[in-house]
Formats: sequence, structure tokens, C-alpha cells
Amino acid sequence: MKYGFGVPTRGPMANPQDISAIAAKGEELGFDTVFVNDHIVVPHDVDSRYPYSDSGEWPGGRSGEAMEQLVLLAYLARATDRMRLLTSVMVVPHRNPVTTAKMLATIDVLSEGRVTVGCGTGWMREEFEALGLPPFEKRGQVTNEYLGAMKALWTMDSPSFDGEFVKFGNLDSDPRPVQKPHPPIWIGGESPPALRRVVALGDGWYPIGRNPKFPMPTAEDFGKRVEVLHAMATQAGRDPATITLAFNIGMNDAMERKDASGTRMLISGSPEQRAADLNAFAAQGVTTTIVNFPTNDLNQTLDAMAEFAANVMPLAGG
Repeated sequence: MKYGFGVPTRGPMANPQDISAIAAKGEELGFDTVFVNDHIVVPHDVDSRYPYSDSGEWPGGRSGEAMEQLVLLAYLARATDRMRLLTSVMVVPHRNPVTTAKMLATIDVLSEGRVTVGCGTGWMREEFEALGLPPFEKRGQVTNEYLGAMKALWTMDSPSFDGEFVKFGNLDSDPRPVQKPHPPIWIGGESPPALRRVVALGDGWYPIGRNPKFPMPTAEDFGKRVEVLHAMATQAGRDPATITLAFNIGMNDAMERKDASGTRMLISGSPEQRAADLNAFAAQGVTTTIVNFPTNDLNQTLDAMAEFAANVMPLAGG
């Protein structure tokens, strides 16, 4: 099992000193992946339902503060030496795909082949409207076309693409990524369209377990969803073994936490309890687990990372 964590993009620790310190500590402790999440603007009034909370409320509130994802990823390419650099997730329709492909290829070159492209379709209609994007209702189709266009730019000798939302030809797009044929594409999301996108366009599936519509509160629940994904792949003529499985746990807490039903929440409690959770996901085929260390204090964050690395990772194959 490999482990990842995120760096702050907003709040008091969203500054170069703290971001660099967290990234450096992660490499020192043996983490494999560092991720950056994605918002460009956040309108003051958001009625869209956030898919990862029971209430539908976005925990980010009305704050429009957020560092730009790909710029920060490029910064991390310089601030780190070994860890993989994950977009978690990039809202694919937010950016022109030709520009995005060039930026990601450049970061892959600068990092010597360490980019992983976590992808999603987005959930905040108001952000789409503020950015002047194609219709929110067509974000799935837009995502599919943009990913296809980026693959063409990364892999074709003379790239071309002819879709409803993106068209180009008679051009070149160097530098190409270091990774061949291109950086791994991990598809986020838990819905049937997301699973179909994994099969058609992704190198991996990267869900979050706390979507109330598609809950995966246990490794067994995750495994049942993997069975659905693998059946889709087989039906489409794709070998399920070619699909990497990653999982965003969303928390780590040395104190045992319980949900509304009184059940202990994943990755909370003693080192043995947390390691057992991780080993259960490994048994379902997960090779990378993303764990969050959410605090607003640098020392507390570093201490939580160190505690996890010292007490949990050795028990869970890290």
C-alpha cells in the first residue's frame, strides 16, 4: 500500500513556507503522493448540492480563496524530489484542454515524470457559470471530449481532434510528457457514468467513500462497487486488471470517531484499528490510499503525519 496526503490551498497554511514544510515532511516520512484540490472561483451564493456530505452543504463555505491547482502542482514539482503529484481532482471542464494538456506535460517534464491526473466533472453549477464554460448539464460529455483531446495532444505525432466542444488539427504540442504514453489518468466519482468513464478513458479509479448516493463506508462496500466496475470493463472488452484502484479515505484520527449510527469511522482509533481498515482496502485491490490531516496549525499537521507514518504505516504495509 502507498499513501498520499494533501497540501493546503486555502486558509492560514496556504503559504509557501507551510506548503514546502508539509511536502518535505511527507517525503521524509515515506509518503508516496501529494495532492492538490481544485477551485478557480467560488461565487458568494452557492445552491448546488455538494455530493460528499449528508446535508449537501459544501464545507468550504463562501470563501473564494483557493490557490490555482496546476500552478501549485508546478511549485510542488520543485519543492519535492520523489513523491507523485496528484490533481485531486482536476475539474476537467474548467480549463481549455489544449492549454491544460500543455501545462500538465510541462509539469511532468519538470518533475521528471511524477504527475498523476485525477479527474472529475465538477459539481458547482455556479462556478461553471462564473467561468463562462459549456453548459453544466453537459459536463460529462465535455469531460470525455477534453480527456480524449489531451490524450491526442500527448500521444499523436500530428495531434487532431474533432468533437462538439473541442476541435483542432494541423499543429504540434511539445513538450510531450515524460511518462508514456501519458501521465496516469485516475477518474474520480462513484456514479455509473463515472465508472463508464474509468473503463473508456481512465488508467485508474479514484473514488471518495463518503458520497451518500453511493456510500462505501467499509472495504466490503468498496469491493462490491469494484465488482460493478470490473463487470463493466469485461463487457467493454477491457481487462479489469489494467485498472488501478486508489481510494480517498478523507480522514485520519488517532481518536476513535463514530458516525450517527454509533459505528466507528474509517481510519480512526488505535494504530491497529486504522491499519486493519487499510489492510481491508488493500485486500480489495487498493494500491494507493489518500489520507487527510486537516488542521490549521503547521506543527499539529506535521505531528499527525509523523504519528501516522510511525504507528500505522508499518502495520499496514507502508
